[in-house]
Amino acid sequence: MSAQVINGKEIVSEYRAQIKEQVATLQSKGVQPGLAVVIVGDDPASHVYVRNKAKACEEAGMYSEVHKLPENTPEQELIELIEKLNQSAKVHGILVQSPLPKHISEERVVEAIAPGKDVDCFHPVNVGNLMIGKEGPLPCTPAGVIEILKKIGADIAGKHAVVIGRSNIVGKPMAMLLLREHATVTVCHSRTKNMEEITRQADILVAAVGKAKMIKSHHVKPGAIVIDVGINRLDTGKLAGDVDFDDVLDTASYITPVPGCVGPMTITMLLRNTLEAAERAAGVRVTV
Repeated sequence: MSAQVINGKEIVSEYRAQIKEQVATLQSKGVQPGLAVVIVGDDPASHVYVRNKAKACEEAGMYSEVHKLPENTPEQELIELIEKLNQSAKVHGILVQSPLPKHISEERVVEAIAPGKDVDCFHPVNVGNLMIGKEGPLPCTPAGVIEILKKIGADIAGKHAVVIGRSNIVGKPMAMLLLREHATVTVCHSRTKNMEEITRQADILVAAVGKAKMIKSHHVKPGAIVIDVGINRLDTGKLAGDVDFDDVLDTASYITPVPGCVGPMTITMLLRNTLEAAERAAGVRVTV
């Protein structure tokens, strides 16, 4: 029996409609949520992501501004721009698109963003709050995965969740959010021995390793929920996830397609974080 392919478009559409209503409610109270996106250099994929984020903001009724800087922009100039955005009353969220040119320290740039405007949840203050369960922005991709799981009615509590990948952006925070939902969590990575034995124990398998079609049916427990965070460009030019979709389809109970599910949901969570940052700044609450 084939897995049910999770309808990312439907989930995203429903969430964004809700966010649009909440933005309108906040605007009626005199506050328009605003997101500033900064991109340095000419990476084509990054420019696509930035356009998608700006478009999503505008469709939700949010204020949006995009700052495009040349590849050779000095680090200090970028940090000065961030400091101006920190002071801007129109901007509630700041996102600096990665990757950055090699001469710019991502760590220093992230730490320059005011924690209250860090809608990516990369700042050490927000990462620490995530670790101890304190209120604040949630990392966009992991938060999107949790919302997808809830939307399909997955009972996360008590289940064994296995995360493949330990990046600061996805793997580590994904494990933390699954722990928050009371899952038993295992993190696999490049040094993990007998990984196939571990992944086959997973009720929920999240692949976030960045290797096209790495996860095959023999990695997957029959009936498991498989969430594919990876997005890789093949030699043919097509996009593929970390999961071999066709191979795993008859083993999993649910599976996310790539593209079209986790990626758009990540942007949706960015909108939610921006909305909530605007609420906190104004001392007004419209989200529940």
